[in-house]
Amino acid sequence: MKKLKYKYHIALILLLSLLFHFCTSNNKKDVETKKIRTNNKLVALTGFNAYSYFIYKGEPMGFEYDLVKKLAEHFNVELELKVVNNINSMFTMLNSGKGDLITFNLTITKERLKKVDFTHSINTIKQVLVQRKPDNWEKMKLHEIEKQLIREPADLIGKTVIVRNSSSYVRRLINLSDEIGGDIIIVEAELELTTEDLIAQVASGEIDYTISDDNIANLNAAYYRNIDAKTSISLSQRIGWAVQKDSKELLAEINKWLDSLKKTIDFTLIYKKYFTNRYAFKKRLSSDYFSNTGGGISKYDDLIKKYSKTIGWDWRMGASVIYQESQFNPDAKSWAGAVGLMQLMPNTGKQFGVKNFNNPEQNIKAGFKYFAYLDRLWKDSIPDSTERIKFVLASYNIGPGHILDARSLAEKYGGNPDIWFNGVDYYLKMKSKPKYYNDEVVKRGYARGNETVKYVKEVLERYERYKQLINLTANDKGIPKVGS
Repeated sequence: MKKLKYKYHIALILLLSLLFHFCTSNNKKDVETKKIRTNNKLVALTGFNAYSYFIYKGEPMGFEYDLVKKLAEHFNVELELKVVNNINSMFTMLNSGKGDLITFNLTITKERLKKVDFTHSINTIKQVLVQRKPDNWEKMKLHEIEKQLIREPADLIGKTVIVRNSSSYVRRLINLSDEIGGDIIIVEAELELTTEDLIAQVASGEIDYTISDDNIANLNAAYYRNIDAKTSISLSQRIGWAVQKDSKELLAEINKWLDSLKKTIDFTLIYKKYFTNRYAFKKRLSSDYFSNTGGGISKYDDLIKKYSKTIGWDWRMGASVIYQESQFNPDAKSWAGAVGLMQLMPNTGKQFGVKNFNNPEQNIKAGFKYFAYLDRLWKDSIPDSTERIKFVLASYNIGPGHILDARSLAEKYGGNPDIWFNGVDYYLKMKSKPKYYNDEVVKRGYARGNETVKYVKEVLERYERYKQLINLTANDKGIPKVGS
């Protein structure tokens, strides 16, 4: 009998151990998805280049950017992008929990699969050799050009090929050296150099060879007419996004969403926009308002910098406001009668010195004078400048009176009247409901607060994008970075 009890206890312990292992294992699988929904935020690690993520004419754009925005919408959460300049650092940050996934143009390799799990492929590519055509190629016949280009991988023996640091190109060239029975001299570039930077160096004659994915190389060949990218050095390879290992539920949900998206015309249009439209690519690369080369945001940058300094703002915040208001159109006019770059109402504009609302300098100058006025208005009650900027932006959009009402509602109903997010923003939204806009503490009545809350959020998000991709010049240094 004692033996039977002993065996029973052993069996029970084993069963409980298995159940515990099963539960903890499942928890491990579920934790990433739960974290995203609990935090109401999807944190994506990415890099910036001419196709994944960049700023063009004030607007954040890019193949990975457009796709991950849709993924965040699928999860019904906010998107936070973290720009990481080194591929190895992306893997380190992902596995240390500093991001939920990597949304970058990553080749799926066995070596990388030891570190992370990959989604289903987003597209397929071949790796190609990028080389320079002969100096006088435009005067040569095609067969004469061909004779001077490498078309057989074996001809790379003894040649120096410089590739992006930590990229899949390194492993491919090592394998290729084995396959062709001779050494290719493989040099990993400095950490900050992208594949596009190396292609530019090939075109300028600084280096002779680099490796690129064919879709990227073909885009660049439209801009740098003296490069050739027709020599394949690999079979087709899959491109995907990465999540932490054992994030099975998150991976399954992303794969289901991705498989569905790839069947839509939306996906095709996004791909063509960034990888097929060679004219648009050339236009971006030659533009002063492309973050990767020009570094500007709009043709009004000098004016924005000039008047941002008068109130101690980072000019990129001012640019984000103007993009939100008018998309940099000096002739913009709203249904409510707001006019110009900063969408000033007639009375407000005249109060701050505007005579011609379509004159860019007058409009910007008056807009920043109004910002200065609003900043003074809130300075005593909201002393922290990082918090105060949110109240200034909201007041600019809807008027300070409605914000005062929302603060009064927050005080009455137990909210915090001195913070914007999860504080005053909530009560501003409530001002569209009779219970709240008829409340005795409300002086200005009904308000479409949702629009203003969205306005503040979008201006601040765009400002964060600008900070990531638009560097301050030496002349901009020392200006307080609003909200940073």
